[in-house]
Amino acid sequence: MRKYEVMYIIRTDIEQEAVQAAVEKFQGIISNGGEITKHDVLGKRRLAYEINKFRDGIYVLVNFTAEPAVVAELERVMKISDEVIRYLITQDVA
Repeated sequence: MRKYEVMYIIRTDIEQEAVQAAVEKFQGIISNGGEITKHDVLGKRRLAYEINKFRDGIYVLVNFTAEPAVVAELERVMKISDEVIRYLITQDVA
């Protein structure tokens, strides 16, 4: 199993329950074949530049260990998720 880090930005125009549901959905995907080592909701922050007419976003950082198949499934779901503005999955080499 490899170590990964994912940071994703959730839209701010949705309710808090929808934000929590999206976070739990992504945690469930990771937990279904991996293990979350660290999970931080960094909160609402200003974006460096406008993305799809959004100036703010809710940042979430997750460190986890998983197989590459879990990462592929997580990326697939994040691509089609309407709540996510941007995401980045990197392999943690440290």
